[in-house]
Amino acid sequence: MRPALALLPWLLLGAASLQAATLRVVPGERIADAIAAAQPGDTIEIARGRYHETLRIDRPLTLRGLGRPSISGGGQGDVIRVVSPGVRIEGLIVRDSGDDLGAQHAGVYLQPGAHDAVVRDCDFANVLFGLWIEKADRVVIEGNRITGMRHKLSSQRGNGIQLYNSQHAQILRNRIAFARDGIYVDVSHDAQFIGNRLHNLRYGSHYMNSYRNLWRDNDSYRNQGGLALMEVRELEVRGNRTWDNADHGIMLRTIQDSRVEGNVMAGNGRGLFVYDAEYNVLRGNLVLGNQVGVHLWAGSYRNEVDGNDFIGNGEQVRYVASRDVQWGQGEGNYWSDYLGWDQGGDGYGDTAFEASDAVDRLVSRYPFVRLLDSSPALRTLKLVSRQFPVLRTPTIVDARPAIRPHHPEWRRWLERDARTRGEAP
Repeated sequence: MRPALALLPWLLLGAASLQAATLRVVPGERIADAIAAAQPGDTIEIARGRYHETLRIDRPLTLRGLGRPSISGGGQGDVIRVVSPGVRIEGLIVRDSGDDLGAQHAGVYLQPGAHDAVVRDCDFANVLFGLWIEKADRVVIEGNRITGMRHKLSSQRGNGIQLYNSQHAQILRNRIAFARDGIYVDVSHDAQFIGNRLHNLRYGSHYMNSYRNLWRDNDSYRNQGGLALMEVRELEVRGNRTWDNADHGIMLRTIQDSRVEGNVMAGNGRGLFVYDAEYNVLRGNLVLGNQVGVHLWAGSYRNEVDGNDFIGNGEQVRYVASRDVQWGQGEGNYWSDYLGWDQGGDGYGDTAFEASDAVDRLVSRYPFVRLLDSSPALRTLKLVSRQFPVLRTPTIVDARPAIRPHHPEWRRWLERDARTRGEAP
């Protein structure tokens, strides 16, 4: 390529930046008129005030709020529909979308082809879907606060962020509440979900058919379920915190070749629900104070489960299968109800830990039996089942259980329950 031709893209970019203009909208004027008058690359600054209109952005522009102006759709359709690539929306209050689930009304709708969009530092209020993103790649959704139509039943709401068939998205540091699901993801690969806070929802995340994505440092609490990750491969799930969810903290369903590391699951119905999962690594997680620590089901074999702490769960493991599963081949997992000892002083128990016995299986199938938990008959049955292999049931076996927890800060989560529920320590 000749030097002059090589410089051509940079010269064109410089010319475009010189031509870009800033338009100003004040109360009493229409933002739609400014969009119609703007040239590609222009910035529209919107002064503080309340604007009653719905917008369609059909060219690459920046909409920037000054002093957090409010745009109300008046309950009709999408408040802002983006049909062009390269659009930025910043610092707005977006409110009052339509409420037709079939029409997918949203605060901001990024329709197919709206690539490289940025929606940052906006508030969404009384919107059916906060953001609907469909076939739009490389979008950045960052620092937004999304509140759904909290006056509606959960089933009648939309999702906070709906991501469909979109690649390389970045969903960063958003706060989402009172929608149906916080972040709904389908057929969207190579994305990052980092630092989001998801609460008072059906699922914090509802995620399926999506590969090579990162979930890191998200908080999901006071939902029906925390993070639901289903029908996926090559996922990284690291440093997330899920607590006070009625059902599960983290659900891993039909998942392969993924790493689940350093997460906290505290005070949920089930800390970790693992269903049809193979060839995954579960390491360094803290599973504490849940009704059931881990519910393992549906042929979940060939996973590496090591270096985790299972502390104070009502039932450490609920496992129904036809054969034992070996955990803790390296560091060993810590089990707060392990009754063995460490005569050698190497930090590992001298006898294997078995997570459940015939009595546990009986209780899982017939929960009312738990009423007899302290009875001499049930205690005798538990002792006999451990002494006579003929009564033994398949279970999780940890050959080298750790004597001390791997997480020295685990007590903070118990202290949190004593101090106040609903906040991380």
